[in-house]
Amino acid sequence: MRIPLHRAAHVFWHDPSTIFVQLPKNRILMKLSVLLAAAFALSLFLPEAALYAAAHSKIRVVVKGLRDDRGRVGCSLFNGPDGFPREKAKQFRGMWVPKHDRSAVCDFVAVPAATYAVTVLDDSNMDGKMDFNFIGLPTKGYGFSNDAKATLSPPSFQAASFSYNAESRLTVTIDVVYRTH
Repeated sequence: MRIPLHRAAHVFWHDPSTIFVQLPKNRILMKLSVLLAAAFALSLFLPEAALYAAAHSKIRVVVKGLRDDRGRVGCSLFNGPDGFPREKAKQFRGMWVPKHDRSAVCDFVAVPAATYAVTVLDDSNMDGKMDFNFIGLPTKGYGFSNDAKATLSPPSFQAASFSYNAESRLTVTIDVVYRTH
């Protein structure tokens, strides 16, 4: 049986049914160098485009009017009325961020185009939930996108919602409301 092989290759027989072909080391190194150079060249351009898109397509929530810098602020992003604004399990995304100079910033990155609404909570005692007084009024600061107002109940998703096209940054400013002192 005749096996055509490149002249520079070496053939090794380990048993009658197996043939191993080994290229000289300089050819292997040359092929590996070309692959590594191509991978490096691609890595220079692809991550930059991905980082640019991630950095420039986000929803930034700016929370203003906090009483102090104790605790943290919770931001919840909802993509529909189901569970809005109270059910954390039904939020699209959520995060806790520190307070600085009586304000806070929540950055939601890589968010697809859709209609959203945001809720914020001034969690000064860091228990992760809204607290109420003996007559049922909230004792922590809260707010909604569009500065939608809560009367005897939270605003609807529709009142707090906004459209996002995912092609640029969108800044949503929320002024925190305190019902009690």
